[in-house]
This record gives sequence, structure tokens and C-alpha cells, in this order.
Amino acid sequence: MLSVFREHGVVAKDSRDNSNQTAENRSIYQLVHPGWLVTNRMKAWQGSVGISTLRGIVSGHYICFAPRHRESARYLNWLLRSSAYADGYALISRGVRIGQAEIDNDMFRVLPVLLPPHSEQEGIADFLDRETAQIDKLIAKQEQLIDTVRERRQAMVRHWIERPQAGDPRTDKLGRRSRIGNGSTPRRDESSYWLDGDFPWLNSSFVNQPRVVNSDQFVTSEALRQCHLPIVSPGSLLVGLTGQGKTRGSVTILDVSATISQHLAFVTPDKKYWDPEYLLWALTAAYDELRSISDENGSTKGGLTCEDLKRFRLVMPTLDTQREISRQLQVATTQTERLIDRSLRLIELSKERRAALITSAVTGQIDVRERVS
Repeated sequence: MLSVFREHGVVAKDSRDNSNQTAENRSIYQLVHPGWLVTNRMKAWQGSVGISTLRGIVSGHYICFAPRHRESARYLNWLLRSSAYADGYALISRGVRIGQAEIDNDMFRVLPVLLPPHSEQEGIADFLDRETAQIDKLIAKQEQLIDTVRERRQAMVRHWIERPQAGDPRTDKLGRRSRIGNGSTPRRDESSYWLDGDFPWLNSSFVNQPRVVNSDQFVTSEALRQCHLPIVSPGSLLVGLTGQGKTRGSVTILDVSATISQHLAFVTPDKKYWDPEYLLWALTAAYDELRSISDENGSTKGGLTCEDLKRFRLVMPTLDTQREISRQLQVATTQTERLIDRSLRLIELSKERRAALITSAVTGQIDVRERVS
């Protein structure tokens, strides 16, 4: 089973995180071969296009073209996935629902393709293979650094946060003095739920941020009324119930009012007993335990539930002690946060440079002939 990704082109679906389920009925899929152009018709404008190097099946909703040329497949893969062409796809796509636009098949078929001589195509592909590999190595090193720093930060947090011991009277269930629940995802094809919405709606990706200060999606008051969406207040914690990578079990804190998807749980603490900042640290320290609980729930991909969180036990020191621990941890982790922020910025700049380099090379803005050894 193959899939096409914005950042990776056409790859085996299992090699990348992808929450979309594979249908059992194989008759709805298309067989593609190496050299075929594969396009996600709903996400071409985002760059989900590529020349396949593999033989396999893809979604029946993709647009696939068999090659009738002798051009360089490597060059075409770089060209058709460049930001310049993604901008072109956007111009010939029409919106069908919020966040999705379908490319016009007829206009896509006649889209002009830049074709220098074959030798130059190979030279451009060689240049981009080499240069982007160096950029990708830099990005990978920064991502590894972030993982290392976060592991050290996690160890530091666990050192400060006590875990429940048998007989400790300070131990309490999280749900006893907190309000816990989750949300939903309004139908995307119902424009009255999304069009001109102004109330923040969050999906599970937001738990990967240290704090939530804004949103990239908004729902209407109609959605709030009809879809049973909770209004979650600032100072509440958000916990990833499901998700790929490190999302499941991760926690963040809200600095704004928002509503959430069904893949998130909110924890609104009773501030007479819990300091929200301390609770953020305590749940962060409990990440491995939350992951373990979710793995035991039977699903192949794992998942937490609101009931799991309500039953989850934590040590509840006095409020003064909670606030002092929070203050100490804030001071102790400031340097690690700076390192992470710096690495994230380097990754962002590297990706921008990579995209600009690809566009410049395939559109002839830079002459790569003398740069290819």
C-alpha cells in the first residue's frame, strides 16, 4: 500500500505515521508502477504529489498518470513537488469544504511542464539529491538534539514530582477534584459549523506545544450549540487521548478559551486543591504511565479514555508546595526550553531553504551545471 505525502512524495504507507485506515476492499485501489505520477486530488495544492519509485496500490481517489515519455523521473519528482508547482495546483483547485480543495483534472492534464535537455534534468536531480541530503542531515541532527534535551527535561521533572505510594494520604484520583471530558469534530461538509467561525477549535496536535495561545481552526456558535462542544477555560490541561508519535499521553495547558476534538481530553482543576501549573508538571512526569495505560486498552494503536484520567492517581501536596515546585521547575527548565526553541527555529529555516533551493534549481533561477561534480 502506497501513499503520497507533502514532504516525502510517494512512499509505502506503513513507513510514515498515517491515521487513515486502509479499506479491506482492494478493488477500490489503483495499481501504479515506478515512474507513475501520483497525485492526491484533494491535497495537490499542499504539495501531495510525486513520481513513484515503487510498485503498489494507491487510493482510488488519487489521480495517477502512466508515463509516456523518456524524461528523467528524478527530475520530474523534484519539479512537480516544488513550491512553484504547488502554487500552480492551488490556482487550478476549487474548494469543496473547509481546508480541502480539489484539483481540476482537465486543467491538471494540460499544466505546462518545464523540460530542459535530458542531461540537464539529470544534473538538476543530482544537484538536488546531494544538496537536500545535506540539509536533511542537519534537520535530523537538530531533531535528535531536541529528543535528547526533552529526555533530560523529562528526567528532571520526574525527579521533582513525587509518585503515589501505598498508604500516602496525599494521593488522590485526578477526577475527584477536576472536571474531565472530551470534545468532538463538527462535520466538515456542514459550512454553518465552520464558515466565518471565530471560536478556537483544537485537534490533538496542540498537545505537542508547551502552551496553547491560539488556534489555526475556528468553529461557529452554531457548532458549539449543535455538536455538544465543551467550552474549555484558560488554566485547563489538555491531554492527547489518541494520536501518532508522542501525541498520545502528552499534555499542555490552555492560555485561552477553546473547544476541542474527540481526540483530546480537558482537565479543569479545582483551584482550591490544584495549582494548574503544578498539575501540568505532574502529568508531564506521568507520561510513561499514561502511555502504558493506553497500550493496555486493547486497541492496536492504543488510546486513553476520560475514565482512565479520572481514575489516575497523583500526589496532591499543599497548594504552597505545589506552587514552589512549579517555580523551581520553571527556573530549572528555562535553559532546556531555549535549546529546544533554537533547534526548532533552525529546522524551520532549513526547511525554508530546502524549498527555495528546489524551486530555484528546477525553474532555472540557478545554474547547477558547474555545481554538479
